[in-house]
Amino acid sequence: MTGVQTCALPILILSGWRLGKPPISFPLENGAHAGPGPEETRAFALLPVTAPVSYREDKGYLRPLDLREGALHVLGRNTSRKRPRIRRSRISLLSIRVMTYNVHSCVNMDGKISPARIAKVIAHYDPDIVALQELDVKRFRTGEIDQAQVIAEELEMECHFSPAFQIAEEQYGNAILSRYPMRLVRAGALPTLSHRLNLEKRGVLWTEITVDGREIQLFNTHFGLRHKERLVQGDALMGPEWLGHPDRCNPTILCGDFNAQPHSRVCKNIRRSFNDAQILLDNHRPQRTFFGHYPIGRIDHVFVSPEIIVHGVEVPRTALTLVASDHLPLIVEVSVPMD
Repeated sequence: MTGVQTCALPILILSGWRLGKPPISFPLENGAHAGPGPEETRAFALLPVTAPVSYREDKGYLRPLDLREGALHVLGRNTSRKRPRIRRSRISLLSIRVMTYNVHSCVNMDGKISPARIAKVIAHYDPDIVALQELDVKRFRTGEIDQAQVIAEELEMECHFSPAFQIAEEQYGNAILSRYPMRLVRAGALPTLSHRLNLEKRGVLWTEITVDGREIQLFNTHFGLRHKERLVQGDALMGPEWLGHPDRCNPTILCGDFNAQPHSRVCKNIRRSFNDAQILLDNHRPQRTFFGHYPIGRIDHVFVSPEIIVHGVEVPRTALTLVASDHLPLIVEVSVPMD
């Protein structure tokens, strides 16, 4: 039908033309079902498209009272002091599944070197985007293979790898894998302590991922082991070269192994601008991610910009995840506004 809105809602139907009444009545709400009898759940109402009705975006439905006011307005009998609101469509949301995972150079807890196990963990939880830390590329100690590329090919995902440090042809660093088109924005090093040049170098990988036409910024990082080192790296990450860069725009997801607990200064500083996904999710008890067999710390994090909604969080503890790495994967389900 054209020119009408169809709304399958509990409206009481009355055949009352002989009584001089319209065939549809709109009883005022009184209780959960808003009407006097079972017939209220067996009917629907047709209204002209011009009928102003108040669509409740936070609930996703119309009340009978809303339809009553709209019908009275069409009949010229609207006595409400409030001007009826025009129905608006709900905001479109884009659902994305993100995983962050420190893979320990694919050295399993049983001593075996197995990128295949890491790929199997990732495949089982089927994320759209994966942030990986501690990957070896062509290093003698792990068989001189490109772990990032091997895992990406196994999962049939696009991959960007960024070395935190390189010695000759051997590299070690972070990667981002994606099912969606991905553009490398920038990759680089984080600062270390000037008087401790022997500390392991750390880095950041910044990509832009396009999901159904929506661009999402995703950062992957791995902080150092020392408190003062992490403070310096956190300040740099939040500064004008990275998250404070003018080219960085929302929505933004920040993943990684921060080697820092939620109560640390590093995480508190990040939470001034971003939400911790495990804290943001209602009725969720944050789960620890390290050490694999007996997790004692929550040092792997997913932070999201304010407009992103978190729907689910999972830190799986299975026979496979407990042996594949010394960290457990952190998986976060989010929704991103389309506009």
